[in-house]
Amino acid sequence: MTGPAFTPAAGRIVLCRAGFEGEAAGELGTRAAAAQIAGFARASAGSGIASFELHDPAERSTLTQATCWRDLIFARTAWDLRGRVQNLPARDRVAPLLEALHMLQLRVSALQLEHADSDAGRELSGLARALTAPLCGALRCAGILHPEAAGTLHVLLTAGDTAWLCAAAPGAAAPWPGGIPRLRFPSAAPSRSTLKLEEAFLVLMNEDERTRWLQPGMRAVDLGAAPGGWTWQLVRRSIRVAAVDNGPMQPALLDSGLVEHVRADGFRYRPAQPVDWLVCDMVEQPRRIAQLLAQWLAEGRCRRALFNLKLPMKKRREEVQLCLGLLRDALPDIELRARQLYHDREEITVLALSRP
Repeated sequence: MTGPAFTPAAGRIVLCRAGFEGEAAGELGTRAAAAQIAGFARASAGSGIASFELHDPAERSTLTQATCWRDLIFARTAWDLRGRVQNLPARDRVAPLLEALHMLQLRVSALQLEHADSDAGRELSGLARALTAPLCGALRCAGILHPEAAGTLHVLLTAGDTAWLCAAAPGAAAPWPGGIPRLRFPSAAPSRSTLKLEEAFLVLMNEDERTRWLQPGMRAVDLGAAPGGWTWQLVRRSIRVAAVDNGPMQPALLDSGLVEHVRADGFRYRPAQPVDWLVCDMVEQPRRIAQLLAQWLAEGRCRRALFNLKLPMKKRREEVQLCLGLLRDALPDIELRARQLYHDREEITVLALSRP
């Protein structure tokens, strides 16, 4: 029987939605090429994992900067790849992992056992939980895990006998395991789509921005609002909402005194006065939504917009770039933050900020 085998590696690992590995790998490859970094992108369909491996490990820091987690659209989180351990024995997986980490000379302040959000990855969740305590203890005893060190060691299990060893500096990766904020559906909300907006506020904005940009008394428009999942998130923050939809809204929202139900076409409606927020989760061709939002922002009808783009089955990255290009053409100084969130499916969520 073959024993454990450790292979050093240098590059980037990202986790993504299963089925979007090609888009995530393409993003890594495009950004690496723009930074003139030599290597190759790799994706395995349905795995929920994509990677870019370097030809020259000396370019590790350059690649990390070029593929910052917050700048990637199809990645939920990103880590520096350091190596792979295969043929881990079921009777003792900790010892070979510890030996590999000694060889890498890593010293970190935190450990996270990870698995992909895929059918195969979710089957490893129990093993990840079971390994966490014994591996933590071994790393502390070895001095690898120490409170005075910096950064997090991410051990990504891709099979029961295979682990990828990755690292991330403080703030350089998503703060949630797997890059997924664990949100609970609020029973008072009218639809599960409410979790899309809650996740967008967490992922696309920092705490200070949420405090400044989501203040009570602000005004918002929700296009395609019915039955009110996104409106509910705004109302719970005491923001006044014009909910635009010919469909019915949840009665409790209308009873709040903060919601005006406007029965109108979301593509034709315009507010009498500029608003603080425009949100939109209408099911429509993505470039048509992008054109609509570009008009609102260019005309100064809203200060900030948060919206979803429903993607086609093919050429999804190309469609995203076309839509973002439409927004930049309309407002060259616009700031765009885009991500395929956990609660998204065949779509991405975009935060657009018009600069003064």
